Amino acid sequence: MIYRVRLISGLILFTFVAHHLSTHALGLISLATLDAGGRLFAALWRSLPVTVLLYGTLTVHFSLALYAIYKREQWRTIRAGEAVRITLGLLIIPLLAEHALSARVFSSQAGIDVNYTSTVLLFWYSQPLKGVLQVLALTIVWSHAMIGLYYWLRLKPWFAAAKATGAVVAVLVPVLALLGFVSAGREIETLARDPAWLRAIMYAREYYGSDAAQLVNDLKHAMWWAVGLLLVATLVLRAIVRAHARRGPQVRVIYPNERAISVPVGTTVLATSRLGHIPHASVCGGRGRCSTCRVRVSGEGLPQPSAAEAMVLARVGAPDNVRLACQLRPPAGDVRITPLLLPTVTMRDVHMAGQGAAGNEQEIAIMFVDVRDYTRMTDGRLPYDVVFILNRHFAAMGAAVEAAGGQLDKFIGDGVMALFGLESDPAQGCRDALAAARGMARALTELNASLANDLPEPIRIGIGIHVGSVITGEMGYSRARQFTAIGDTVNVASRLESLTKEQRCQLILSADAARHAGADLSAYPCLEVDVRGLLRPLPVVLVANAAALPD
Repeated sequence: MIYRVRLISGLILFTFVAHHLSTHALGLISLATLDAGGRLFAALWRSLPVTVLLYGTLTVHFSLALYAIYKREQWRTIRAGEAVRITLGLLIIPLLAEHALSARVFSSQAGIDVNYTSTVLLFWYSQPLKGVLQVLALTIVWSHAMIGLYYWLRLKPWFAAAKATGAVVAVLVPVLALLGFVSAGREIETLARDPAWLRAIMYAREYYGSDAAQLVNDLKHAMWWAVGLLLVATLVLRAIVRAHARRGPQVRVIYPNERAISVPVGTTVLATSRLGHIPHASVCGGRGRCSTCRVRVSGEGLPQPSAAEAMVLARVGAPDNVRLACQLRPPAGDVRITPLLLPTVTMRDVHMAGQGAAGNEQEIAIMFVDVRDYTRMTDGRLPYDVVFILNRHFAAMGAAVEAAGGQLDKFIGDGVMALFGLESDPAQGCRDALAAARGMARALTELNASLANDLPEPIRIGIGIHVGSVITGEMGYSRARQFTAIGDTVNVASRLESLTKEQRCQLILSADAARHAGADLSAYPCLEVDVRGLLRPLPVVLVANAAALPD
C-alpha cells in the first residue's frame, strides 16, 4: 500500500514537472507563446483544488521518502542509482523553495503578475546567477523523476523494447525546455533596450527589497530548516530503534553452507544476507516486485505472505515453501533458507521468468536431426568450406522448423534440436514436428541440388521425434544461458535419431508421437526397438523418406 501511494504521488509530481518543462519549450516559438502557455499552466496548477492536491502530494511523497530512509535496514550495499535518486530527492525542496514561494507570495501579497516574461527577465537579465541555479534545480528534479521512472518501469516486459525511445524523450524534454528559456531570454534582451517596456515589468524591479521578498526569504529559510531537521530526526530515530532492536529477541538465519547469521526480529532475510556479506539476488532492490530474491525456507511460525508478495509468488508458480527474501521477516528462533537464483541474475531473467524460463513442466514434442557421414563429407575440405556447407544446412533445417511453428533449441555440432508445442498442446506439437520433418526433407533435396558441384555425395540426415513430459526453462551460466528442455523424452528423441542409421531410414518417430499427431501412417512399417534408458521396448514408426509424409 505504501509503495502504491508513493508511486501515485510521484506520478502526480512528475506530471506537474513534465507540464512545466514542456511549457518552457514554447519559448522556442516566441515570448508571447510562452506567456500564453504559462497562463494555461497557471490556470490549471494554481487553481485551489489542484493546488491542494499538488502540495498535499508533495508532502506525502517527501514524508514517504523519509519513511523509506527510516525503514532501510542497512546502507552499505545501496546501489549507486538509488543513492543518487535519494540525494537528488532531498535537494529538491531546498533548491526550489524560493522559486515556488515567489510565484505564490508575489502574486497574492504584492499583486505582481508573475508570468513567464517577468520570470525570464529576472533569471536571464536581472539575476543570471539565480537563473543558473534554477536550471540546475530543474535538472535535479527531472533526473530524480527519470531515475524513479526507470526503477518502476524496468520490470515491465516491454521495457527493453521501449527504453531507447524513453531515453530520447528523457533527454529531449529538458533540452527543449532549456532552449526555450534561452530563446525567450534573447528576446527579453532585445525588449529590455526599451526603458518604457522595462519600467512596465514591475517584477524585475520590486522583487528584491520589498516586504514580499523578505517574506519569501524568511519562508525559504524556514523550509530549509524544516527539511534538515526532519532528515536528522529520521536518522536519529532510526539509530535509536536499531540499537533497541539489537538488545531484543534474535532470529538465526541458516544458509546452505551451514553459515548462520543472527539478526534482530523484524529484519528481512534479504537484509540479513547483506549484513552478512552474502551475495543475494535482488534486481528490484528489495521492493518485492521482481521475485529474484526468492528463497526456499523452513522454520516454525513463519508469517503468511502479504497480498503483494503472494501475487508475485503466484506469478512465478512458486510452491508454498518459497518466499521473497525481501519481504520475509522470520520470528525469533532458527530458520533455514536456500536462495533459488544466482546473485548474478539480471533484468532479462526477470522478464523471462514470466515466460516460463524459470522452470516449467510440460508435455511437448522433441525433434533431433543429425547429418549422416559428416566426417567423410568434410574430410579434406578447407574450414571455410565446412562452415559454409553447415550454415547452408542449418539455415534450411532452421527455416523448416520455424515454418512449422517449432522453436530451435540448439545446434549440437552438425545436429539440431527443436521443440514443438511449447505454446499449444502435445497433439499440435506432434503435428508441427511431422510438418517440420517433411519440410526438412524437401529443403534438403533443394539444398543437395544447389550443392551438387561442391559435394562428392548428397547430404543425408536422420530425424528422431518423441513426445512426453519435459522440464523447460532457461539453463546455463552467465552468457552461456539459453531456453531448453531436459528429461527422458529428450534422451529418447536423441536415441531415435541415432537409430535411423541402423534402420536405414530418414525418420523414426515414436508410436506415441504418431498417435498424438493423428496422422495416417499405416503404410509405414512399425516395430518395437530397445532404447537405452527405457525398461520396455518402444513402439516406433519408420519413415524412409520424410518428404513423402502426408499433409
